[in-house]
Amino acid sequence: MNIFDLSGKVAVVTGGNGGIGLAMARGLVKSGADVAVWSRNEDKNAAATAELNELEGGSANAFSCDVAHDEQIAAAMSATLDRFGRVDICFANAGIGGHGSLNEMTPEIWDAPMAVNARGTALTYRYVTEHMIERGEGGKLIATSSGQSIMGVNRSSAYAASKAAINGLTRGAAFELARYKITANALLFGFYETDMTAAADPRFAEWMTKRIPLRRFGDHEGLEGLAVFFASSHSDYITGQCLPVDGGLCIS
Repeated sequence: MNIFDLSGKVAVVTGGNGGIGLAMARGLVKSGADVAVWSRNEDKNAAATAELNELEGGSANAFSCDVAHDEQIAAAMSATLDRFGRVDICFANAGIGGHGSLNEMTPEIWDAPMAVNARGTALTYRYVTEHMIERGEGGKLIATSSGQSIMGVNRSSAYAASKAAINGLTRGAAFELARYKITANALLFGFYETDMTAAADPRFAEWMTKRIPLRRFGDHEGLEGLAVFFASSHSDYITGQCLPVDGGLCIS
């Protein structure tokens, strides 16, 4: 018996066409869940769904969505319900970086990560929870936050603030939605190889690795089981938590 069987469940994964989001989607599909990938890049969407549909377990469909735009979230939610009929789990993973010193701050530098990381997560939750509450069977909300939300990192104030907003949203949502049997948690990821980290200065990766007690980046295979646990009934008594997943970086 597979105690982490997600057959019959439907999960939304925003930003699920690559990196952390795709790794989590793999785990969900392998455990039997159907997955709706909401992401902007059509070519990456097609490649991700082709890969996911080759796995044994659930199925996957991609829906074009930029979470910075409310109307696109609404359209993606509608399309997901048309295809799958329900949403039980939502991984609000879509995000962008943001760099610049405070003395270089502009409204544009501040607003960009806030629009995608913070507002995008909140509005995604708005549409997903509206459906979950109406259906009355509970649900799971899991947000991708960052260790930078609780640690200082040079030239990253806007990004860190956008992820700290996700932590606050998580706690508020957990309290507000508990009466509907909807849990909300955030995963504060450390250093994983993604498109975002690939664009960073290589010296940053070297410096970061030395600070991580386990002395390595996070592995994407490990994210599969992590996603399944938080999507499953075995995490039903965990809510409002902001969990570092960082190889010990936040204690170093």
